[in-house]
Amino acid sequence: MARPSVIVTTYNQPRQLELVLWGYGAQTFRGFEVVVADDGSGPETRAVVERMRAETGLRIVHVWHEDRGFRKTEILNRAILASSGDYLLFTDGDCIPREDLLATHVRLARPGHFLSGGYLKLSADVTAAIGVDDVREMRVADPTWLRAHGWRGGRHGVRLTRSAALAAALDRLTPTRPTWNGHNAGGWKDDVIAVNGYDTDMAYGGLDRALGERLENAGIRGVQVRFRAPVLHLHHERPYADPEKVRRNREFRARIRREGIVRAPLGIDEMAADATLRVDG
Repeated sequence: MARPSVIVTTYNQPRQLELVLWGYGAQTFRGFEVVVADDGSGPETRAVVERMRAETGLRIVHVWHEDRGFRKTEILNRAILASSGDYLLFTDGDCIPREDLLATHVRLARPGHFLSGGYLKLSADVTAAIGVDDVREMRVADPTWLRAHGWRGGRHGVRLTRSAALAAALDRLTPTRPTWNGHNAGGWKDDVIAVNGYDTDMAYGGLDRALGERLENAGIRGVQVRFRAPVLHLHHERPYADPEKVRRNREFRARIRREGIVRAPLGIDEMAADATLRVDG
C-alpha cells in the first residue's frame, strides 16, 4: 500500500489554507503527512499551520523560503525532498478535498502510472459562504448544500457523484485525457525525482502539465480519476499570470513533447542551497 504525502502549495491565502487543511483532517484514510510548500507567505500562514497541527492532529511539515516573486516550482521541489511518503499527492492551498480523496488515490495507485484527479470550480459567493464546520462535516461536497448557497454547477455537478460505479464509468468514457494538474495529481516519489522534479525556470501557466509530459516521456502513464477523486476549487484571482511567460511555457512544453525530454533542465539537482529555507514539523 502506498504511503502518501500530500504536498499543498500556498502563498498568502491563510483562510483558504485553513479550510483545505480541515479537509485533510476529515479524510477517511489516515496515516499520512501534509507538506505545505509555502512560496514566501507572511506570518499569518505560519500561524495557521501551527494552529492546525494542534486542532486537526495532522502531521504538517511547513517548507518555506523568503518571498522573491513567483517561485512555485522551486518550493515544490523543496517540499518533495522534505516529504517522507513514497506516493505524493500534489494539490493547491485553494482546493478542498472530499473526504475520500486520499483513500481513492491510495486504492488506485499502481507502479508505472500517475493519477489525474479532477476539480469543481466554486464561485466567489460560494467560496465566501464556506466555514470550517462546512468542511469538517463535508457539507461543502454536498450538491444540495452548494446549490442552497448559490452554486450553479450545471452538468459539472456530476463530478460530485457518490456512485462508485458511475464515477468509474465516467472516468473510462470521458474524452479528456489524463494530465498532471497542480490541483490534484498523484504519483510515486521515485518517478517524480527520476524526472528531476519541477523545472524551476518555468513561471505560472502549464508548469504542472510539463512535469506530467516528462513523466509520460519516461514511460509513466496517466490514469483518469477526475470523477472518482474530486476536489473543490475555491475562487481567487491570479495577478501573477503573465501572458508572455505563459506563451514561453507553452513553447517549452511543445519542445518536451517533440524531443521526448525526460529530465527537467533546471530541476531538483540544479537547485543551490538557500539560506532562507525553513523546514518545520
